[in-house]
Amino acid sequence: FRMIRLLSKNSIYIPQLQKVRHLVTDPKYGFLKQLGLTTENPGFFDGRWGGSGKVIESVSPATGKVIAKVRTSTSEEANNAITESRKAWIQWALLPAPKRGEILRQIGMELRNNIEPLGRLVSLEMGKILPEAIGEIQEFIDVCDYAVGLSRMLGGSIIHSERKSHIILEQWNPIGVVGVISAFNFPVAVYGWNAAIAMVCGDTVVWKGAPTTPLTSVATTKIIAQVLERNGLPGSVASLVTGGYDVGDTIVNDTRVPLISFTGSTEVGKNVALKVQQRFGKSLLELGGNNAMIVTPDGNLDMAVQTAVFSSVGTTGQRCTSTRRLILHSKIKDEFLGKLKAGYKSILGRIGDPLDDNVLYGPLHNQQAVDKYNQAIESALQNGGKIEFGGKQINRAGFYVEPTIISGLSPKAEIVQKETFAPIVYIFEVDSLTDAIALNNDVSQGLSSALFSTKLEDISLWAGPLGSDCGIVNVNIGTSGAEIGGAFGGEKATGGGRECGSDSWKNYMRRSTITINHGNEITLAQGLKFE
Repeated sequence: FRMIRLLSKNSIYIPQLQKVRHLVTDPKYGFLKQLGLTTENPGFFDGRWGGSGKVIESVSPATGKVIAKVRTSTSEEANNAITESRKAWIQWALLPAPKRGEILRQIGMELRNNIEPLGRLVSLEMGKILPEAIGEIQEFIDVCDYAVGLSRMLGGSIIHSERKSHIILEQWNPIGVVGVISAFNFPVAVYGWNAAIAMVCGDTVVWKGAPTTPLTSVATTKIIAQVLERNGLPGSVASLVTGGYDVGDTIVNDTRVPLISFTGSTEVGKNVALKVQQRFGKSLLELGGNNAMIVTPDGNLDMAVQTAVFSSVGTTGQRCTSTRRLILHSKIKDEFLGKLKAGYKSILGRIGDPLDDNVLYGPLHNQQAVDKYNQAIESALQNGGKIEFGGKQINRAGFYVEPTIISGLSPKAEIVQKETFAPIVYIFEVDSLTDAIALNNDVSQGLSSALFSTKLEDISLWAGPLGSDCGIVNVNIGTSGAEIGGAFGGEKATGGGRECGSDSWKNYMRRSTITINHGNEITLAQGLKFE
């Protein structure tokens, strides 16, 4: 019950969070106390907890019942959080990068100490199965480790000058306050990608988590706050605000927040980008995906089927990288589809509470997701689609639907062209890899893609300039399950953002080109004379 004690530290004021007391008496939910989630709480800044906005409900997707009622932040409180975060930035930015890396190392250790209870909270509140939820916390831990190494590798350049006694340097400096607006489907990991890299670069963070996963946001912030306080640093280095669009708009429109990292739908992300651009800010966008997996006659069929099952139904199809379209060569289509149905059938006996060990497939996140699933099925049927598997809501408490396979639709069908955040995959048949690549690219989104083939010429075409137009181009692995070392993000309507690995740290910093004259004469560039 460490988590409840964490939430009750005497330096923190916590307003009302109801109903949790009814869960923590059940041994199954003892992890809530470990995470410090008592009957109190939800905005956090400068070592204080507060909130005077409207009350929202956290609902368990597995049961449809209210877990807790959380009082949100107001726009004014979000504005105050930005003010405090800006103050903390002055202190945080002046710490040497390796010192900031040491703080990130400690945060990673606290996450390790709480990986199981925090993972269980993600399962309870978001609805993904426990192994996936634990993996999400591990992802944040991995990014903290990555940030520790990065803290001693943040570099610039030395450039030879054309002028005598001159030297040109490039230095990367922290950008200031970073606003992070994350989605429900990865309520810890996406924040972790941004926060760990932004913080090690010298930025402070104001986080608005999804309104439907407020407990996870609070618990995660508690872990980070404990480390900051222990090191004599203000909690506003990593601030949290809760709430809806009004709170999000406050962050998006504030000129004191030079970078907004937004994860969510393409529609909302477009509005965020326009608002940020109007004030000459920067936006880092991770938006919708409509990801395809291509299987050729030369691919390993058993590997491809196993991969397709996880990529399509893992997290109940609620990953931005979930496989939405399966593009199958005509020579293997029937065999592949038969094996895929068998794989889906094996899932049916392992549907249930995501906290249970034997469960492989949990609920959708909320009733809205169920409604969109039903609407997609109806649209597909009206446009000539044939249900090969599933297609129905499951009659039990919570938000459960069957994993679904649909064939017979045109690739141009409206429902195929849009992203439905649900476990629905569409089947398409082609006669060549060239046709398959054309289908892969023929959607507005460009996040993730996968090819199963052992032919070198296929792989070369797929990964080359005339191949996949996505940001993630995989071979003999699925569309989901990215590692933290590579930059994550996509092209086209996916937003063009890149987070986490590679050189994505540059998004969180500003480049300064510095020319130093260490001689005794003024010399102009390009040989210009002005005497």
